[in-house]
Parts: sequence; C-alpha cells; structure tokens
Amino acid sequence: MNTIHLPVDSVELEGELILPPAAKGVVIFAHGSGSSRLSSRNLFVAQILQQSGIGTLLFDLLTRDEDLDYTMRFDIDLLTQRLLGATDWLQTNPEMQTLPLGYFGASTGAAAALLAAAKKINQISAVVSRGGRPDLAGDMTLEKVTAPTLLIVGSADDGVIELNQCAFAKLLCAKELTLIPGATHLFEEPGTLEQAALHATNWFLKYLKQ
Repeated sequence: MNTIHLPVDSVELEGELILPPAAKGVVIFAHGSGSSRLSSRNLFVAQILQQSGIGTLLFDLLTRDEDLDYTMRFDIDLLTQRLLGATDWLQTNPEMQTLPLGYFGASTGAAAALLAAAKKINQISAVVSRGGRPDLAGDMTLEKVTAPTLLIVGSADDGVIELNQCAFAKLLCAKELTLIPGATHLFEEPGTLEQAALHATNWFLKYLKQ
C-alpha cells in the first residue's frame, strides 16, 4: 500500500494506492456522503478487486475541515472536480499511463463518478455504482456517459431502487442494473456485500481493457 497526497485545486487529499503485480487496470473509488477513504465497505470491495489483479485508489474527496460542512458532502460538482483531479494525477503517473481506468462510486460518489466519466469520454473504461444516487448526475450527463455502467442496488433499498431505474433508463451506454436480494442501502445483511463485490469485479474484469 502506498499512502499518497493528491494536490487537487488548492487542497491536498490523502489516498491509498495499491497496484497488484501486472495490474489489469486501476479503479478509483468515490465514497459517499459522510464517508472517507477508510470506508469499511469500499475497503472490502477494493480487496476483492486487488485479489483479481485490479489496482485500486481510495482517497478522501474532502479535507477534514470540509467534511464538517454538511452541505459540502452533497456538492456533486465539487466531488466531481476532486475525482477528476485524482484521475489526472493517475494519468500523468508514468507507472500507470498505460493502465485502463474505472470508477466505483457509492451514494453521492456514484453521481460524481458518472459526471467525471461523462467529462473523460473514452478515458474511463467502466463505472460501477453501489447503492448509489446516479440520478444526481442529471439526465443530460447520464446521456453523455460512454463507459459501460453497472448499477448495483439492494432489493430492499426502497426509494433508491426507483431512482436507479430512472437513471438507468437515461443511460445510452452498455449498462446493467443488478438487484442484490435482501440487501438494504448499506449492504449490511450477511453475504450481500460479497455479492455486490463479485458483480463489480466481474464488470471491471470484462471492461477494463488496454
């Protein structure tokens, strides 16, 4: 694991970068509101990806001071800028310039991932949303996304299912909407997070191409 410091805008964000030997690509994580790079759920998914030969970058979208401001957690444009900054950092790193990139977003981070993917046309190979709010990206953005996109939602996550269905209908790229049986919003039910991680891993293995 390499702890890194990402200079984005006028701040410095902490992150953890792990590159398995002969990595097939790198997935950048965009955590949800009130979370951080230390999210136990995202760390679990990242470990599954790493075991499949996929590199991961988990980083804080906000500084500690910024995170104290509740409104900033829902500033999708700001979160997107931070994600784009992390993406640019990876793309200028000689060790990773040839590796395909993907985004994994949770909650509000899913909207940021889709917004960033829409701005990085042909540079992002795949996007996965877990319990996300892709609807917050906006209809016009969703229609511009070209990266194959997987939306994972718990079958017991009432309200969020419908929001994902509406966002799914707007996506024009290769896409899939997967419901995890019995899972609620945080995928706390036994085995549900493992299922979500497996679906995400298979999606990235399929679409992360050189």
